[in-house]
Amino acid sequence: MTDLISDSQRAQFDEDGFTVLERVIPDDQLVLLREQCAYFHGYVDGEMDVRGVTQSGITHRGSRYFISRRYRMSSCLWRFIFSPLMAEITSAVLGPDVYLFNEQWVLKGADHGMKFSWHQDSGYVRTRDRETRHRPYLSCWCALDDVDERNGTVYLLPHEQGGTRDTIHDHVEEPDTKDLVGYQGDEPGVPVVAPAGSIAVFSSFCLHRSGANLTDRMRRVYLMQYSAEVLRHSNGELWNYAVPFVRDDRVVYDHDSDVDKPDEAAAVIPK
Repeated sequence: MTDLISDSQRAQFDEDGFTVLERVIPDDQLVLLREQCAYFHGYVDGEMDVRGVTQSGITHRGSRYFISRRYRMSSCLWRFIFSPLMAEITSAVLGPDVYLFNEQWVLKGADHGMKFSWHQDSGYVRTRDRETRHRPYLSCWCALDDVDERNGTVYLLPHEQGGTRDTIHDHVEEPDTKDLVGYQGDEPGVPVVAPAGSIAVFSSFCLHRSGANLTDRMRRVYLMQYSAEVLRHSNGELWNYAVPFVRDDRVVYDHDSDVDKPDEAAAVIPK
């Protein structure tokens, strides 16, 4: 298929909705991501201190963090998000046109990092606007640490087991955690057990969850989501980012023109 995604991995993605690319993030970029993660982790803790809160949406201080839409605050994150590596991965799955849709840090605190319930990423889109329609977008779950069942890795449910090949299930919000839950079945899912620098690539229709972090070290992930189309609300407003990355199989991203836009700011993913 490509140097990064083999024919068998692409076949697995088409059948199950996911595949795992081991050790594909270069060491220098892994260092960059860890440094940026530390900065934004501290930044968000400071924001919560100012507000006098320990929970913000589905972020729970010290336990579980979802830190979204920060890359434009960084002088260097764009170099990874729009890198040749990510162009090759996203184009292999999405086709000749690719847009950045969302990016966020997903952190699990040591010893007590919370689980995250079964959901589809597209379930968060559909729950906010049931009339909107979109093709599956792509989630790239970048492990900054070795991940396994003990430190809160992600579990992925194959399309056949979850009934998700062409379907977004109804999701219900848990009152305490604010998680949206889209599956109540007994299937455990397939855990991603992989070394740091690996990327789990999965469809936004794929059901997934994550366990608690039972280790004495934080589990860090950088999640980037890309689409083959501009995602919009049913009223035509942008859902989130729609930053051109690849067009007709050519990288067209222009850092100099990549600035916050008013219509993006009004369309933050629920969190």
